[in-house]
Amino acid sequence: MPKIDNGAEVEVKLDSGAAFLHAALTADQRRGLFERPGTSVFAIVQLRSTSYTGHAEGEDKDPQVKLRVTLAEVAQDDRQAHLVAEVMRAMMRRRKMNDTLDELGPGAHDAEHAVAEALDAHPTESDYQAHLDRKRHGSRIEQHG
Repeated sequence: MPKIDNGAEVEVKLDSGAAFLHAALTADQRRGLFERPGTSVFAIVQLRSTSYTGHAEGEDKDPQVKLRVTLAEVAQDDRQAHLVAEVMRAMMRRRKMNDTLDELGPGAHDAEHAVAEALDAHPTESDYQAHLDRKRHGSRIEQHG
């Protein structure tokens, strides 16, 4: 992987693949985004770098990196949107306090408290597995009954 100067500006582009976003949006949300341009939704996404373009030294072009959404969840109601927005605000406050608002890289990770608070009312992985077990168990009872 090539190394670039610390001061180099890296242009970020999003890959056109949006399958994870499509799946995370409800049909009503997709329709609303289409029918009302300028509408926003809150989402939590995982981005993965898929390719980069470097340029020979002395070229008048910034290096570029292309990102793809590899996981996505979209807030399904106002409460979830508020929680995601609060997590974003907490992360931004931390970057402002650390003077890292414009830096590249992983940055500070002190938003854990806001994230834990935001996720407190959401099911854990164990809760989800128990739900699946109950669902499977319930369908077997219906088949035998």
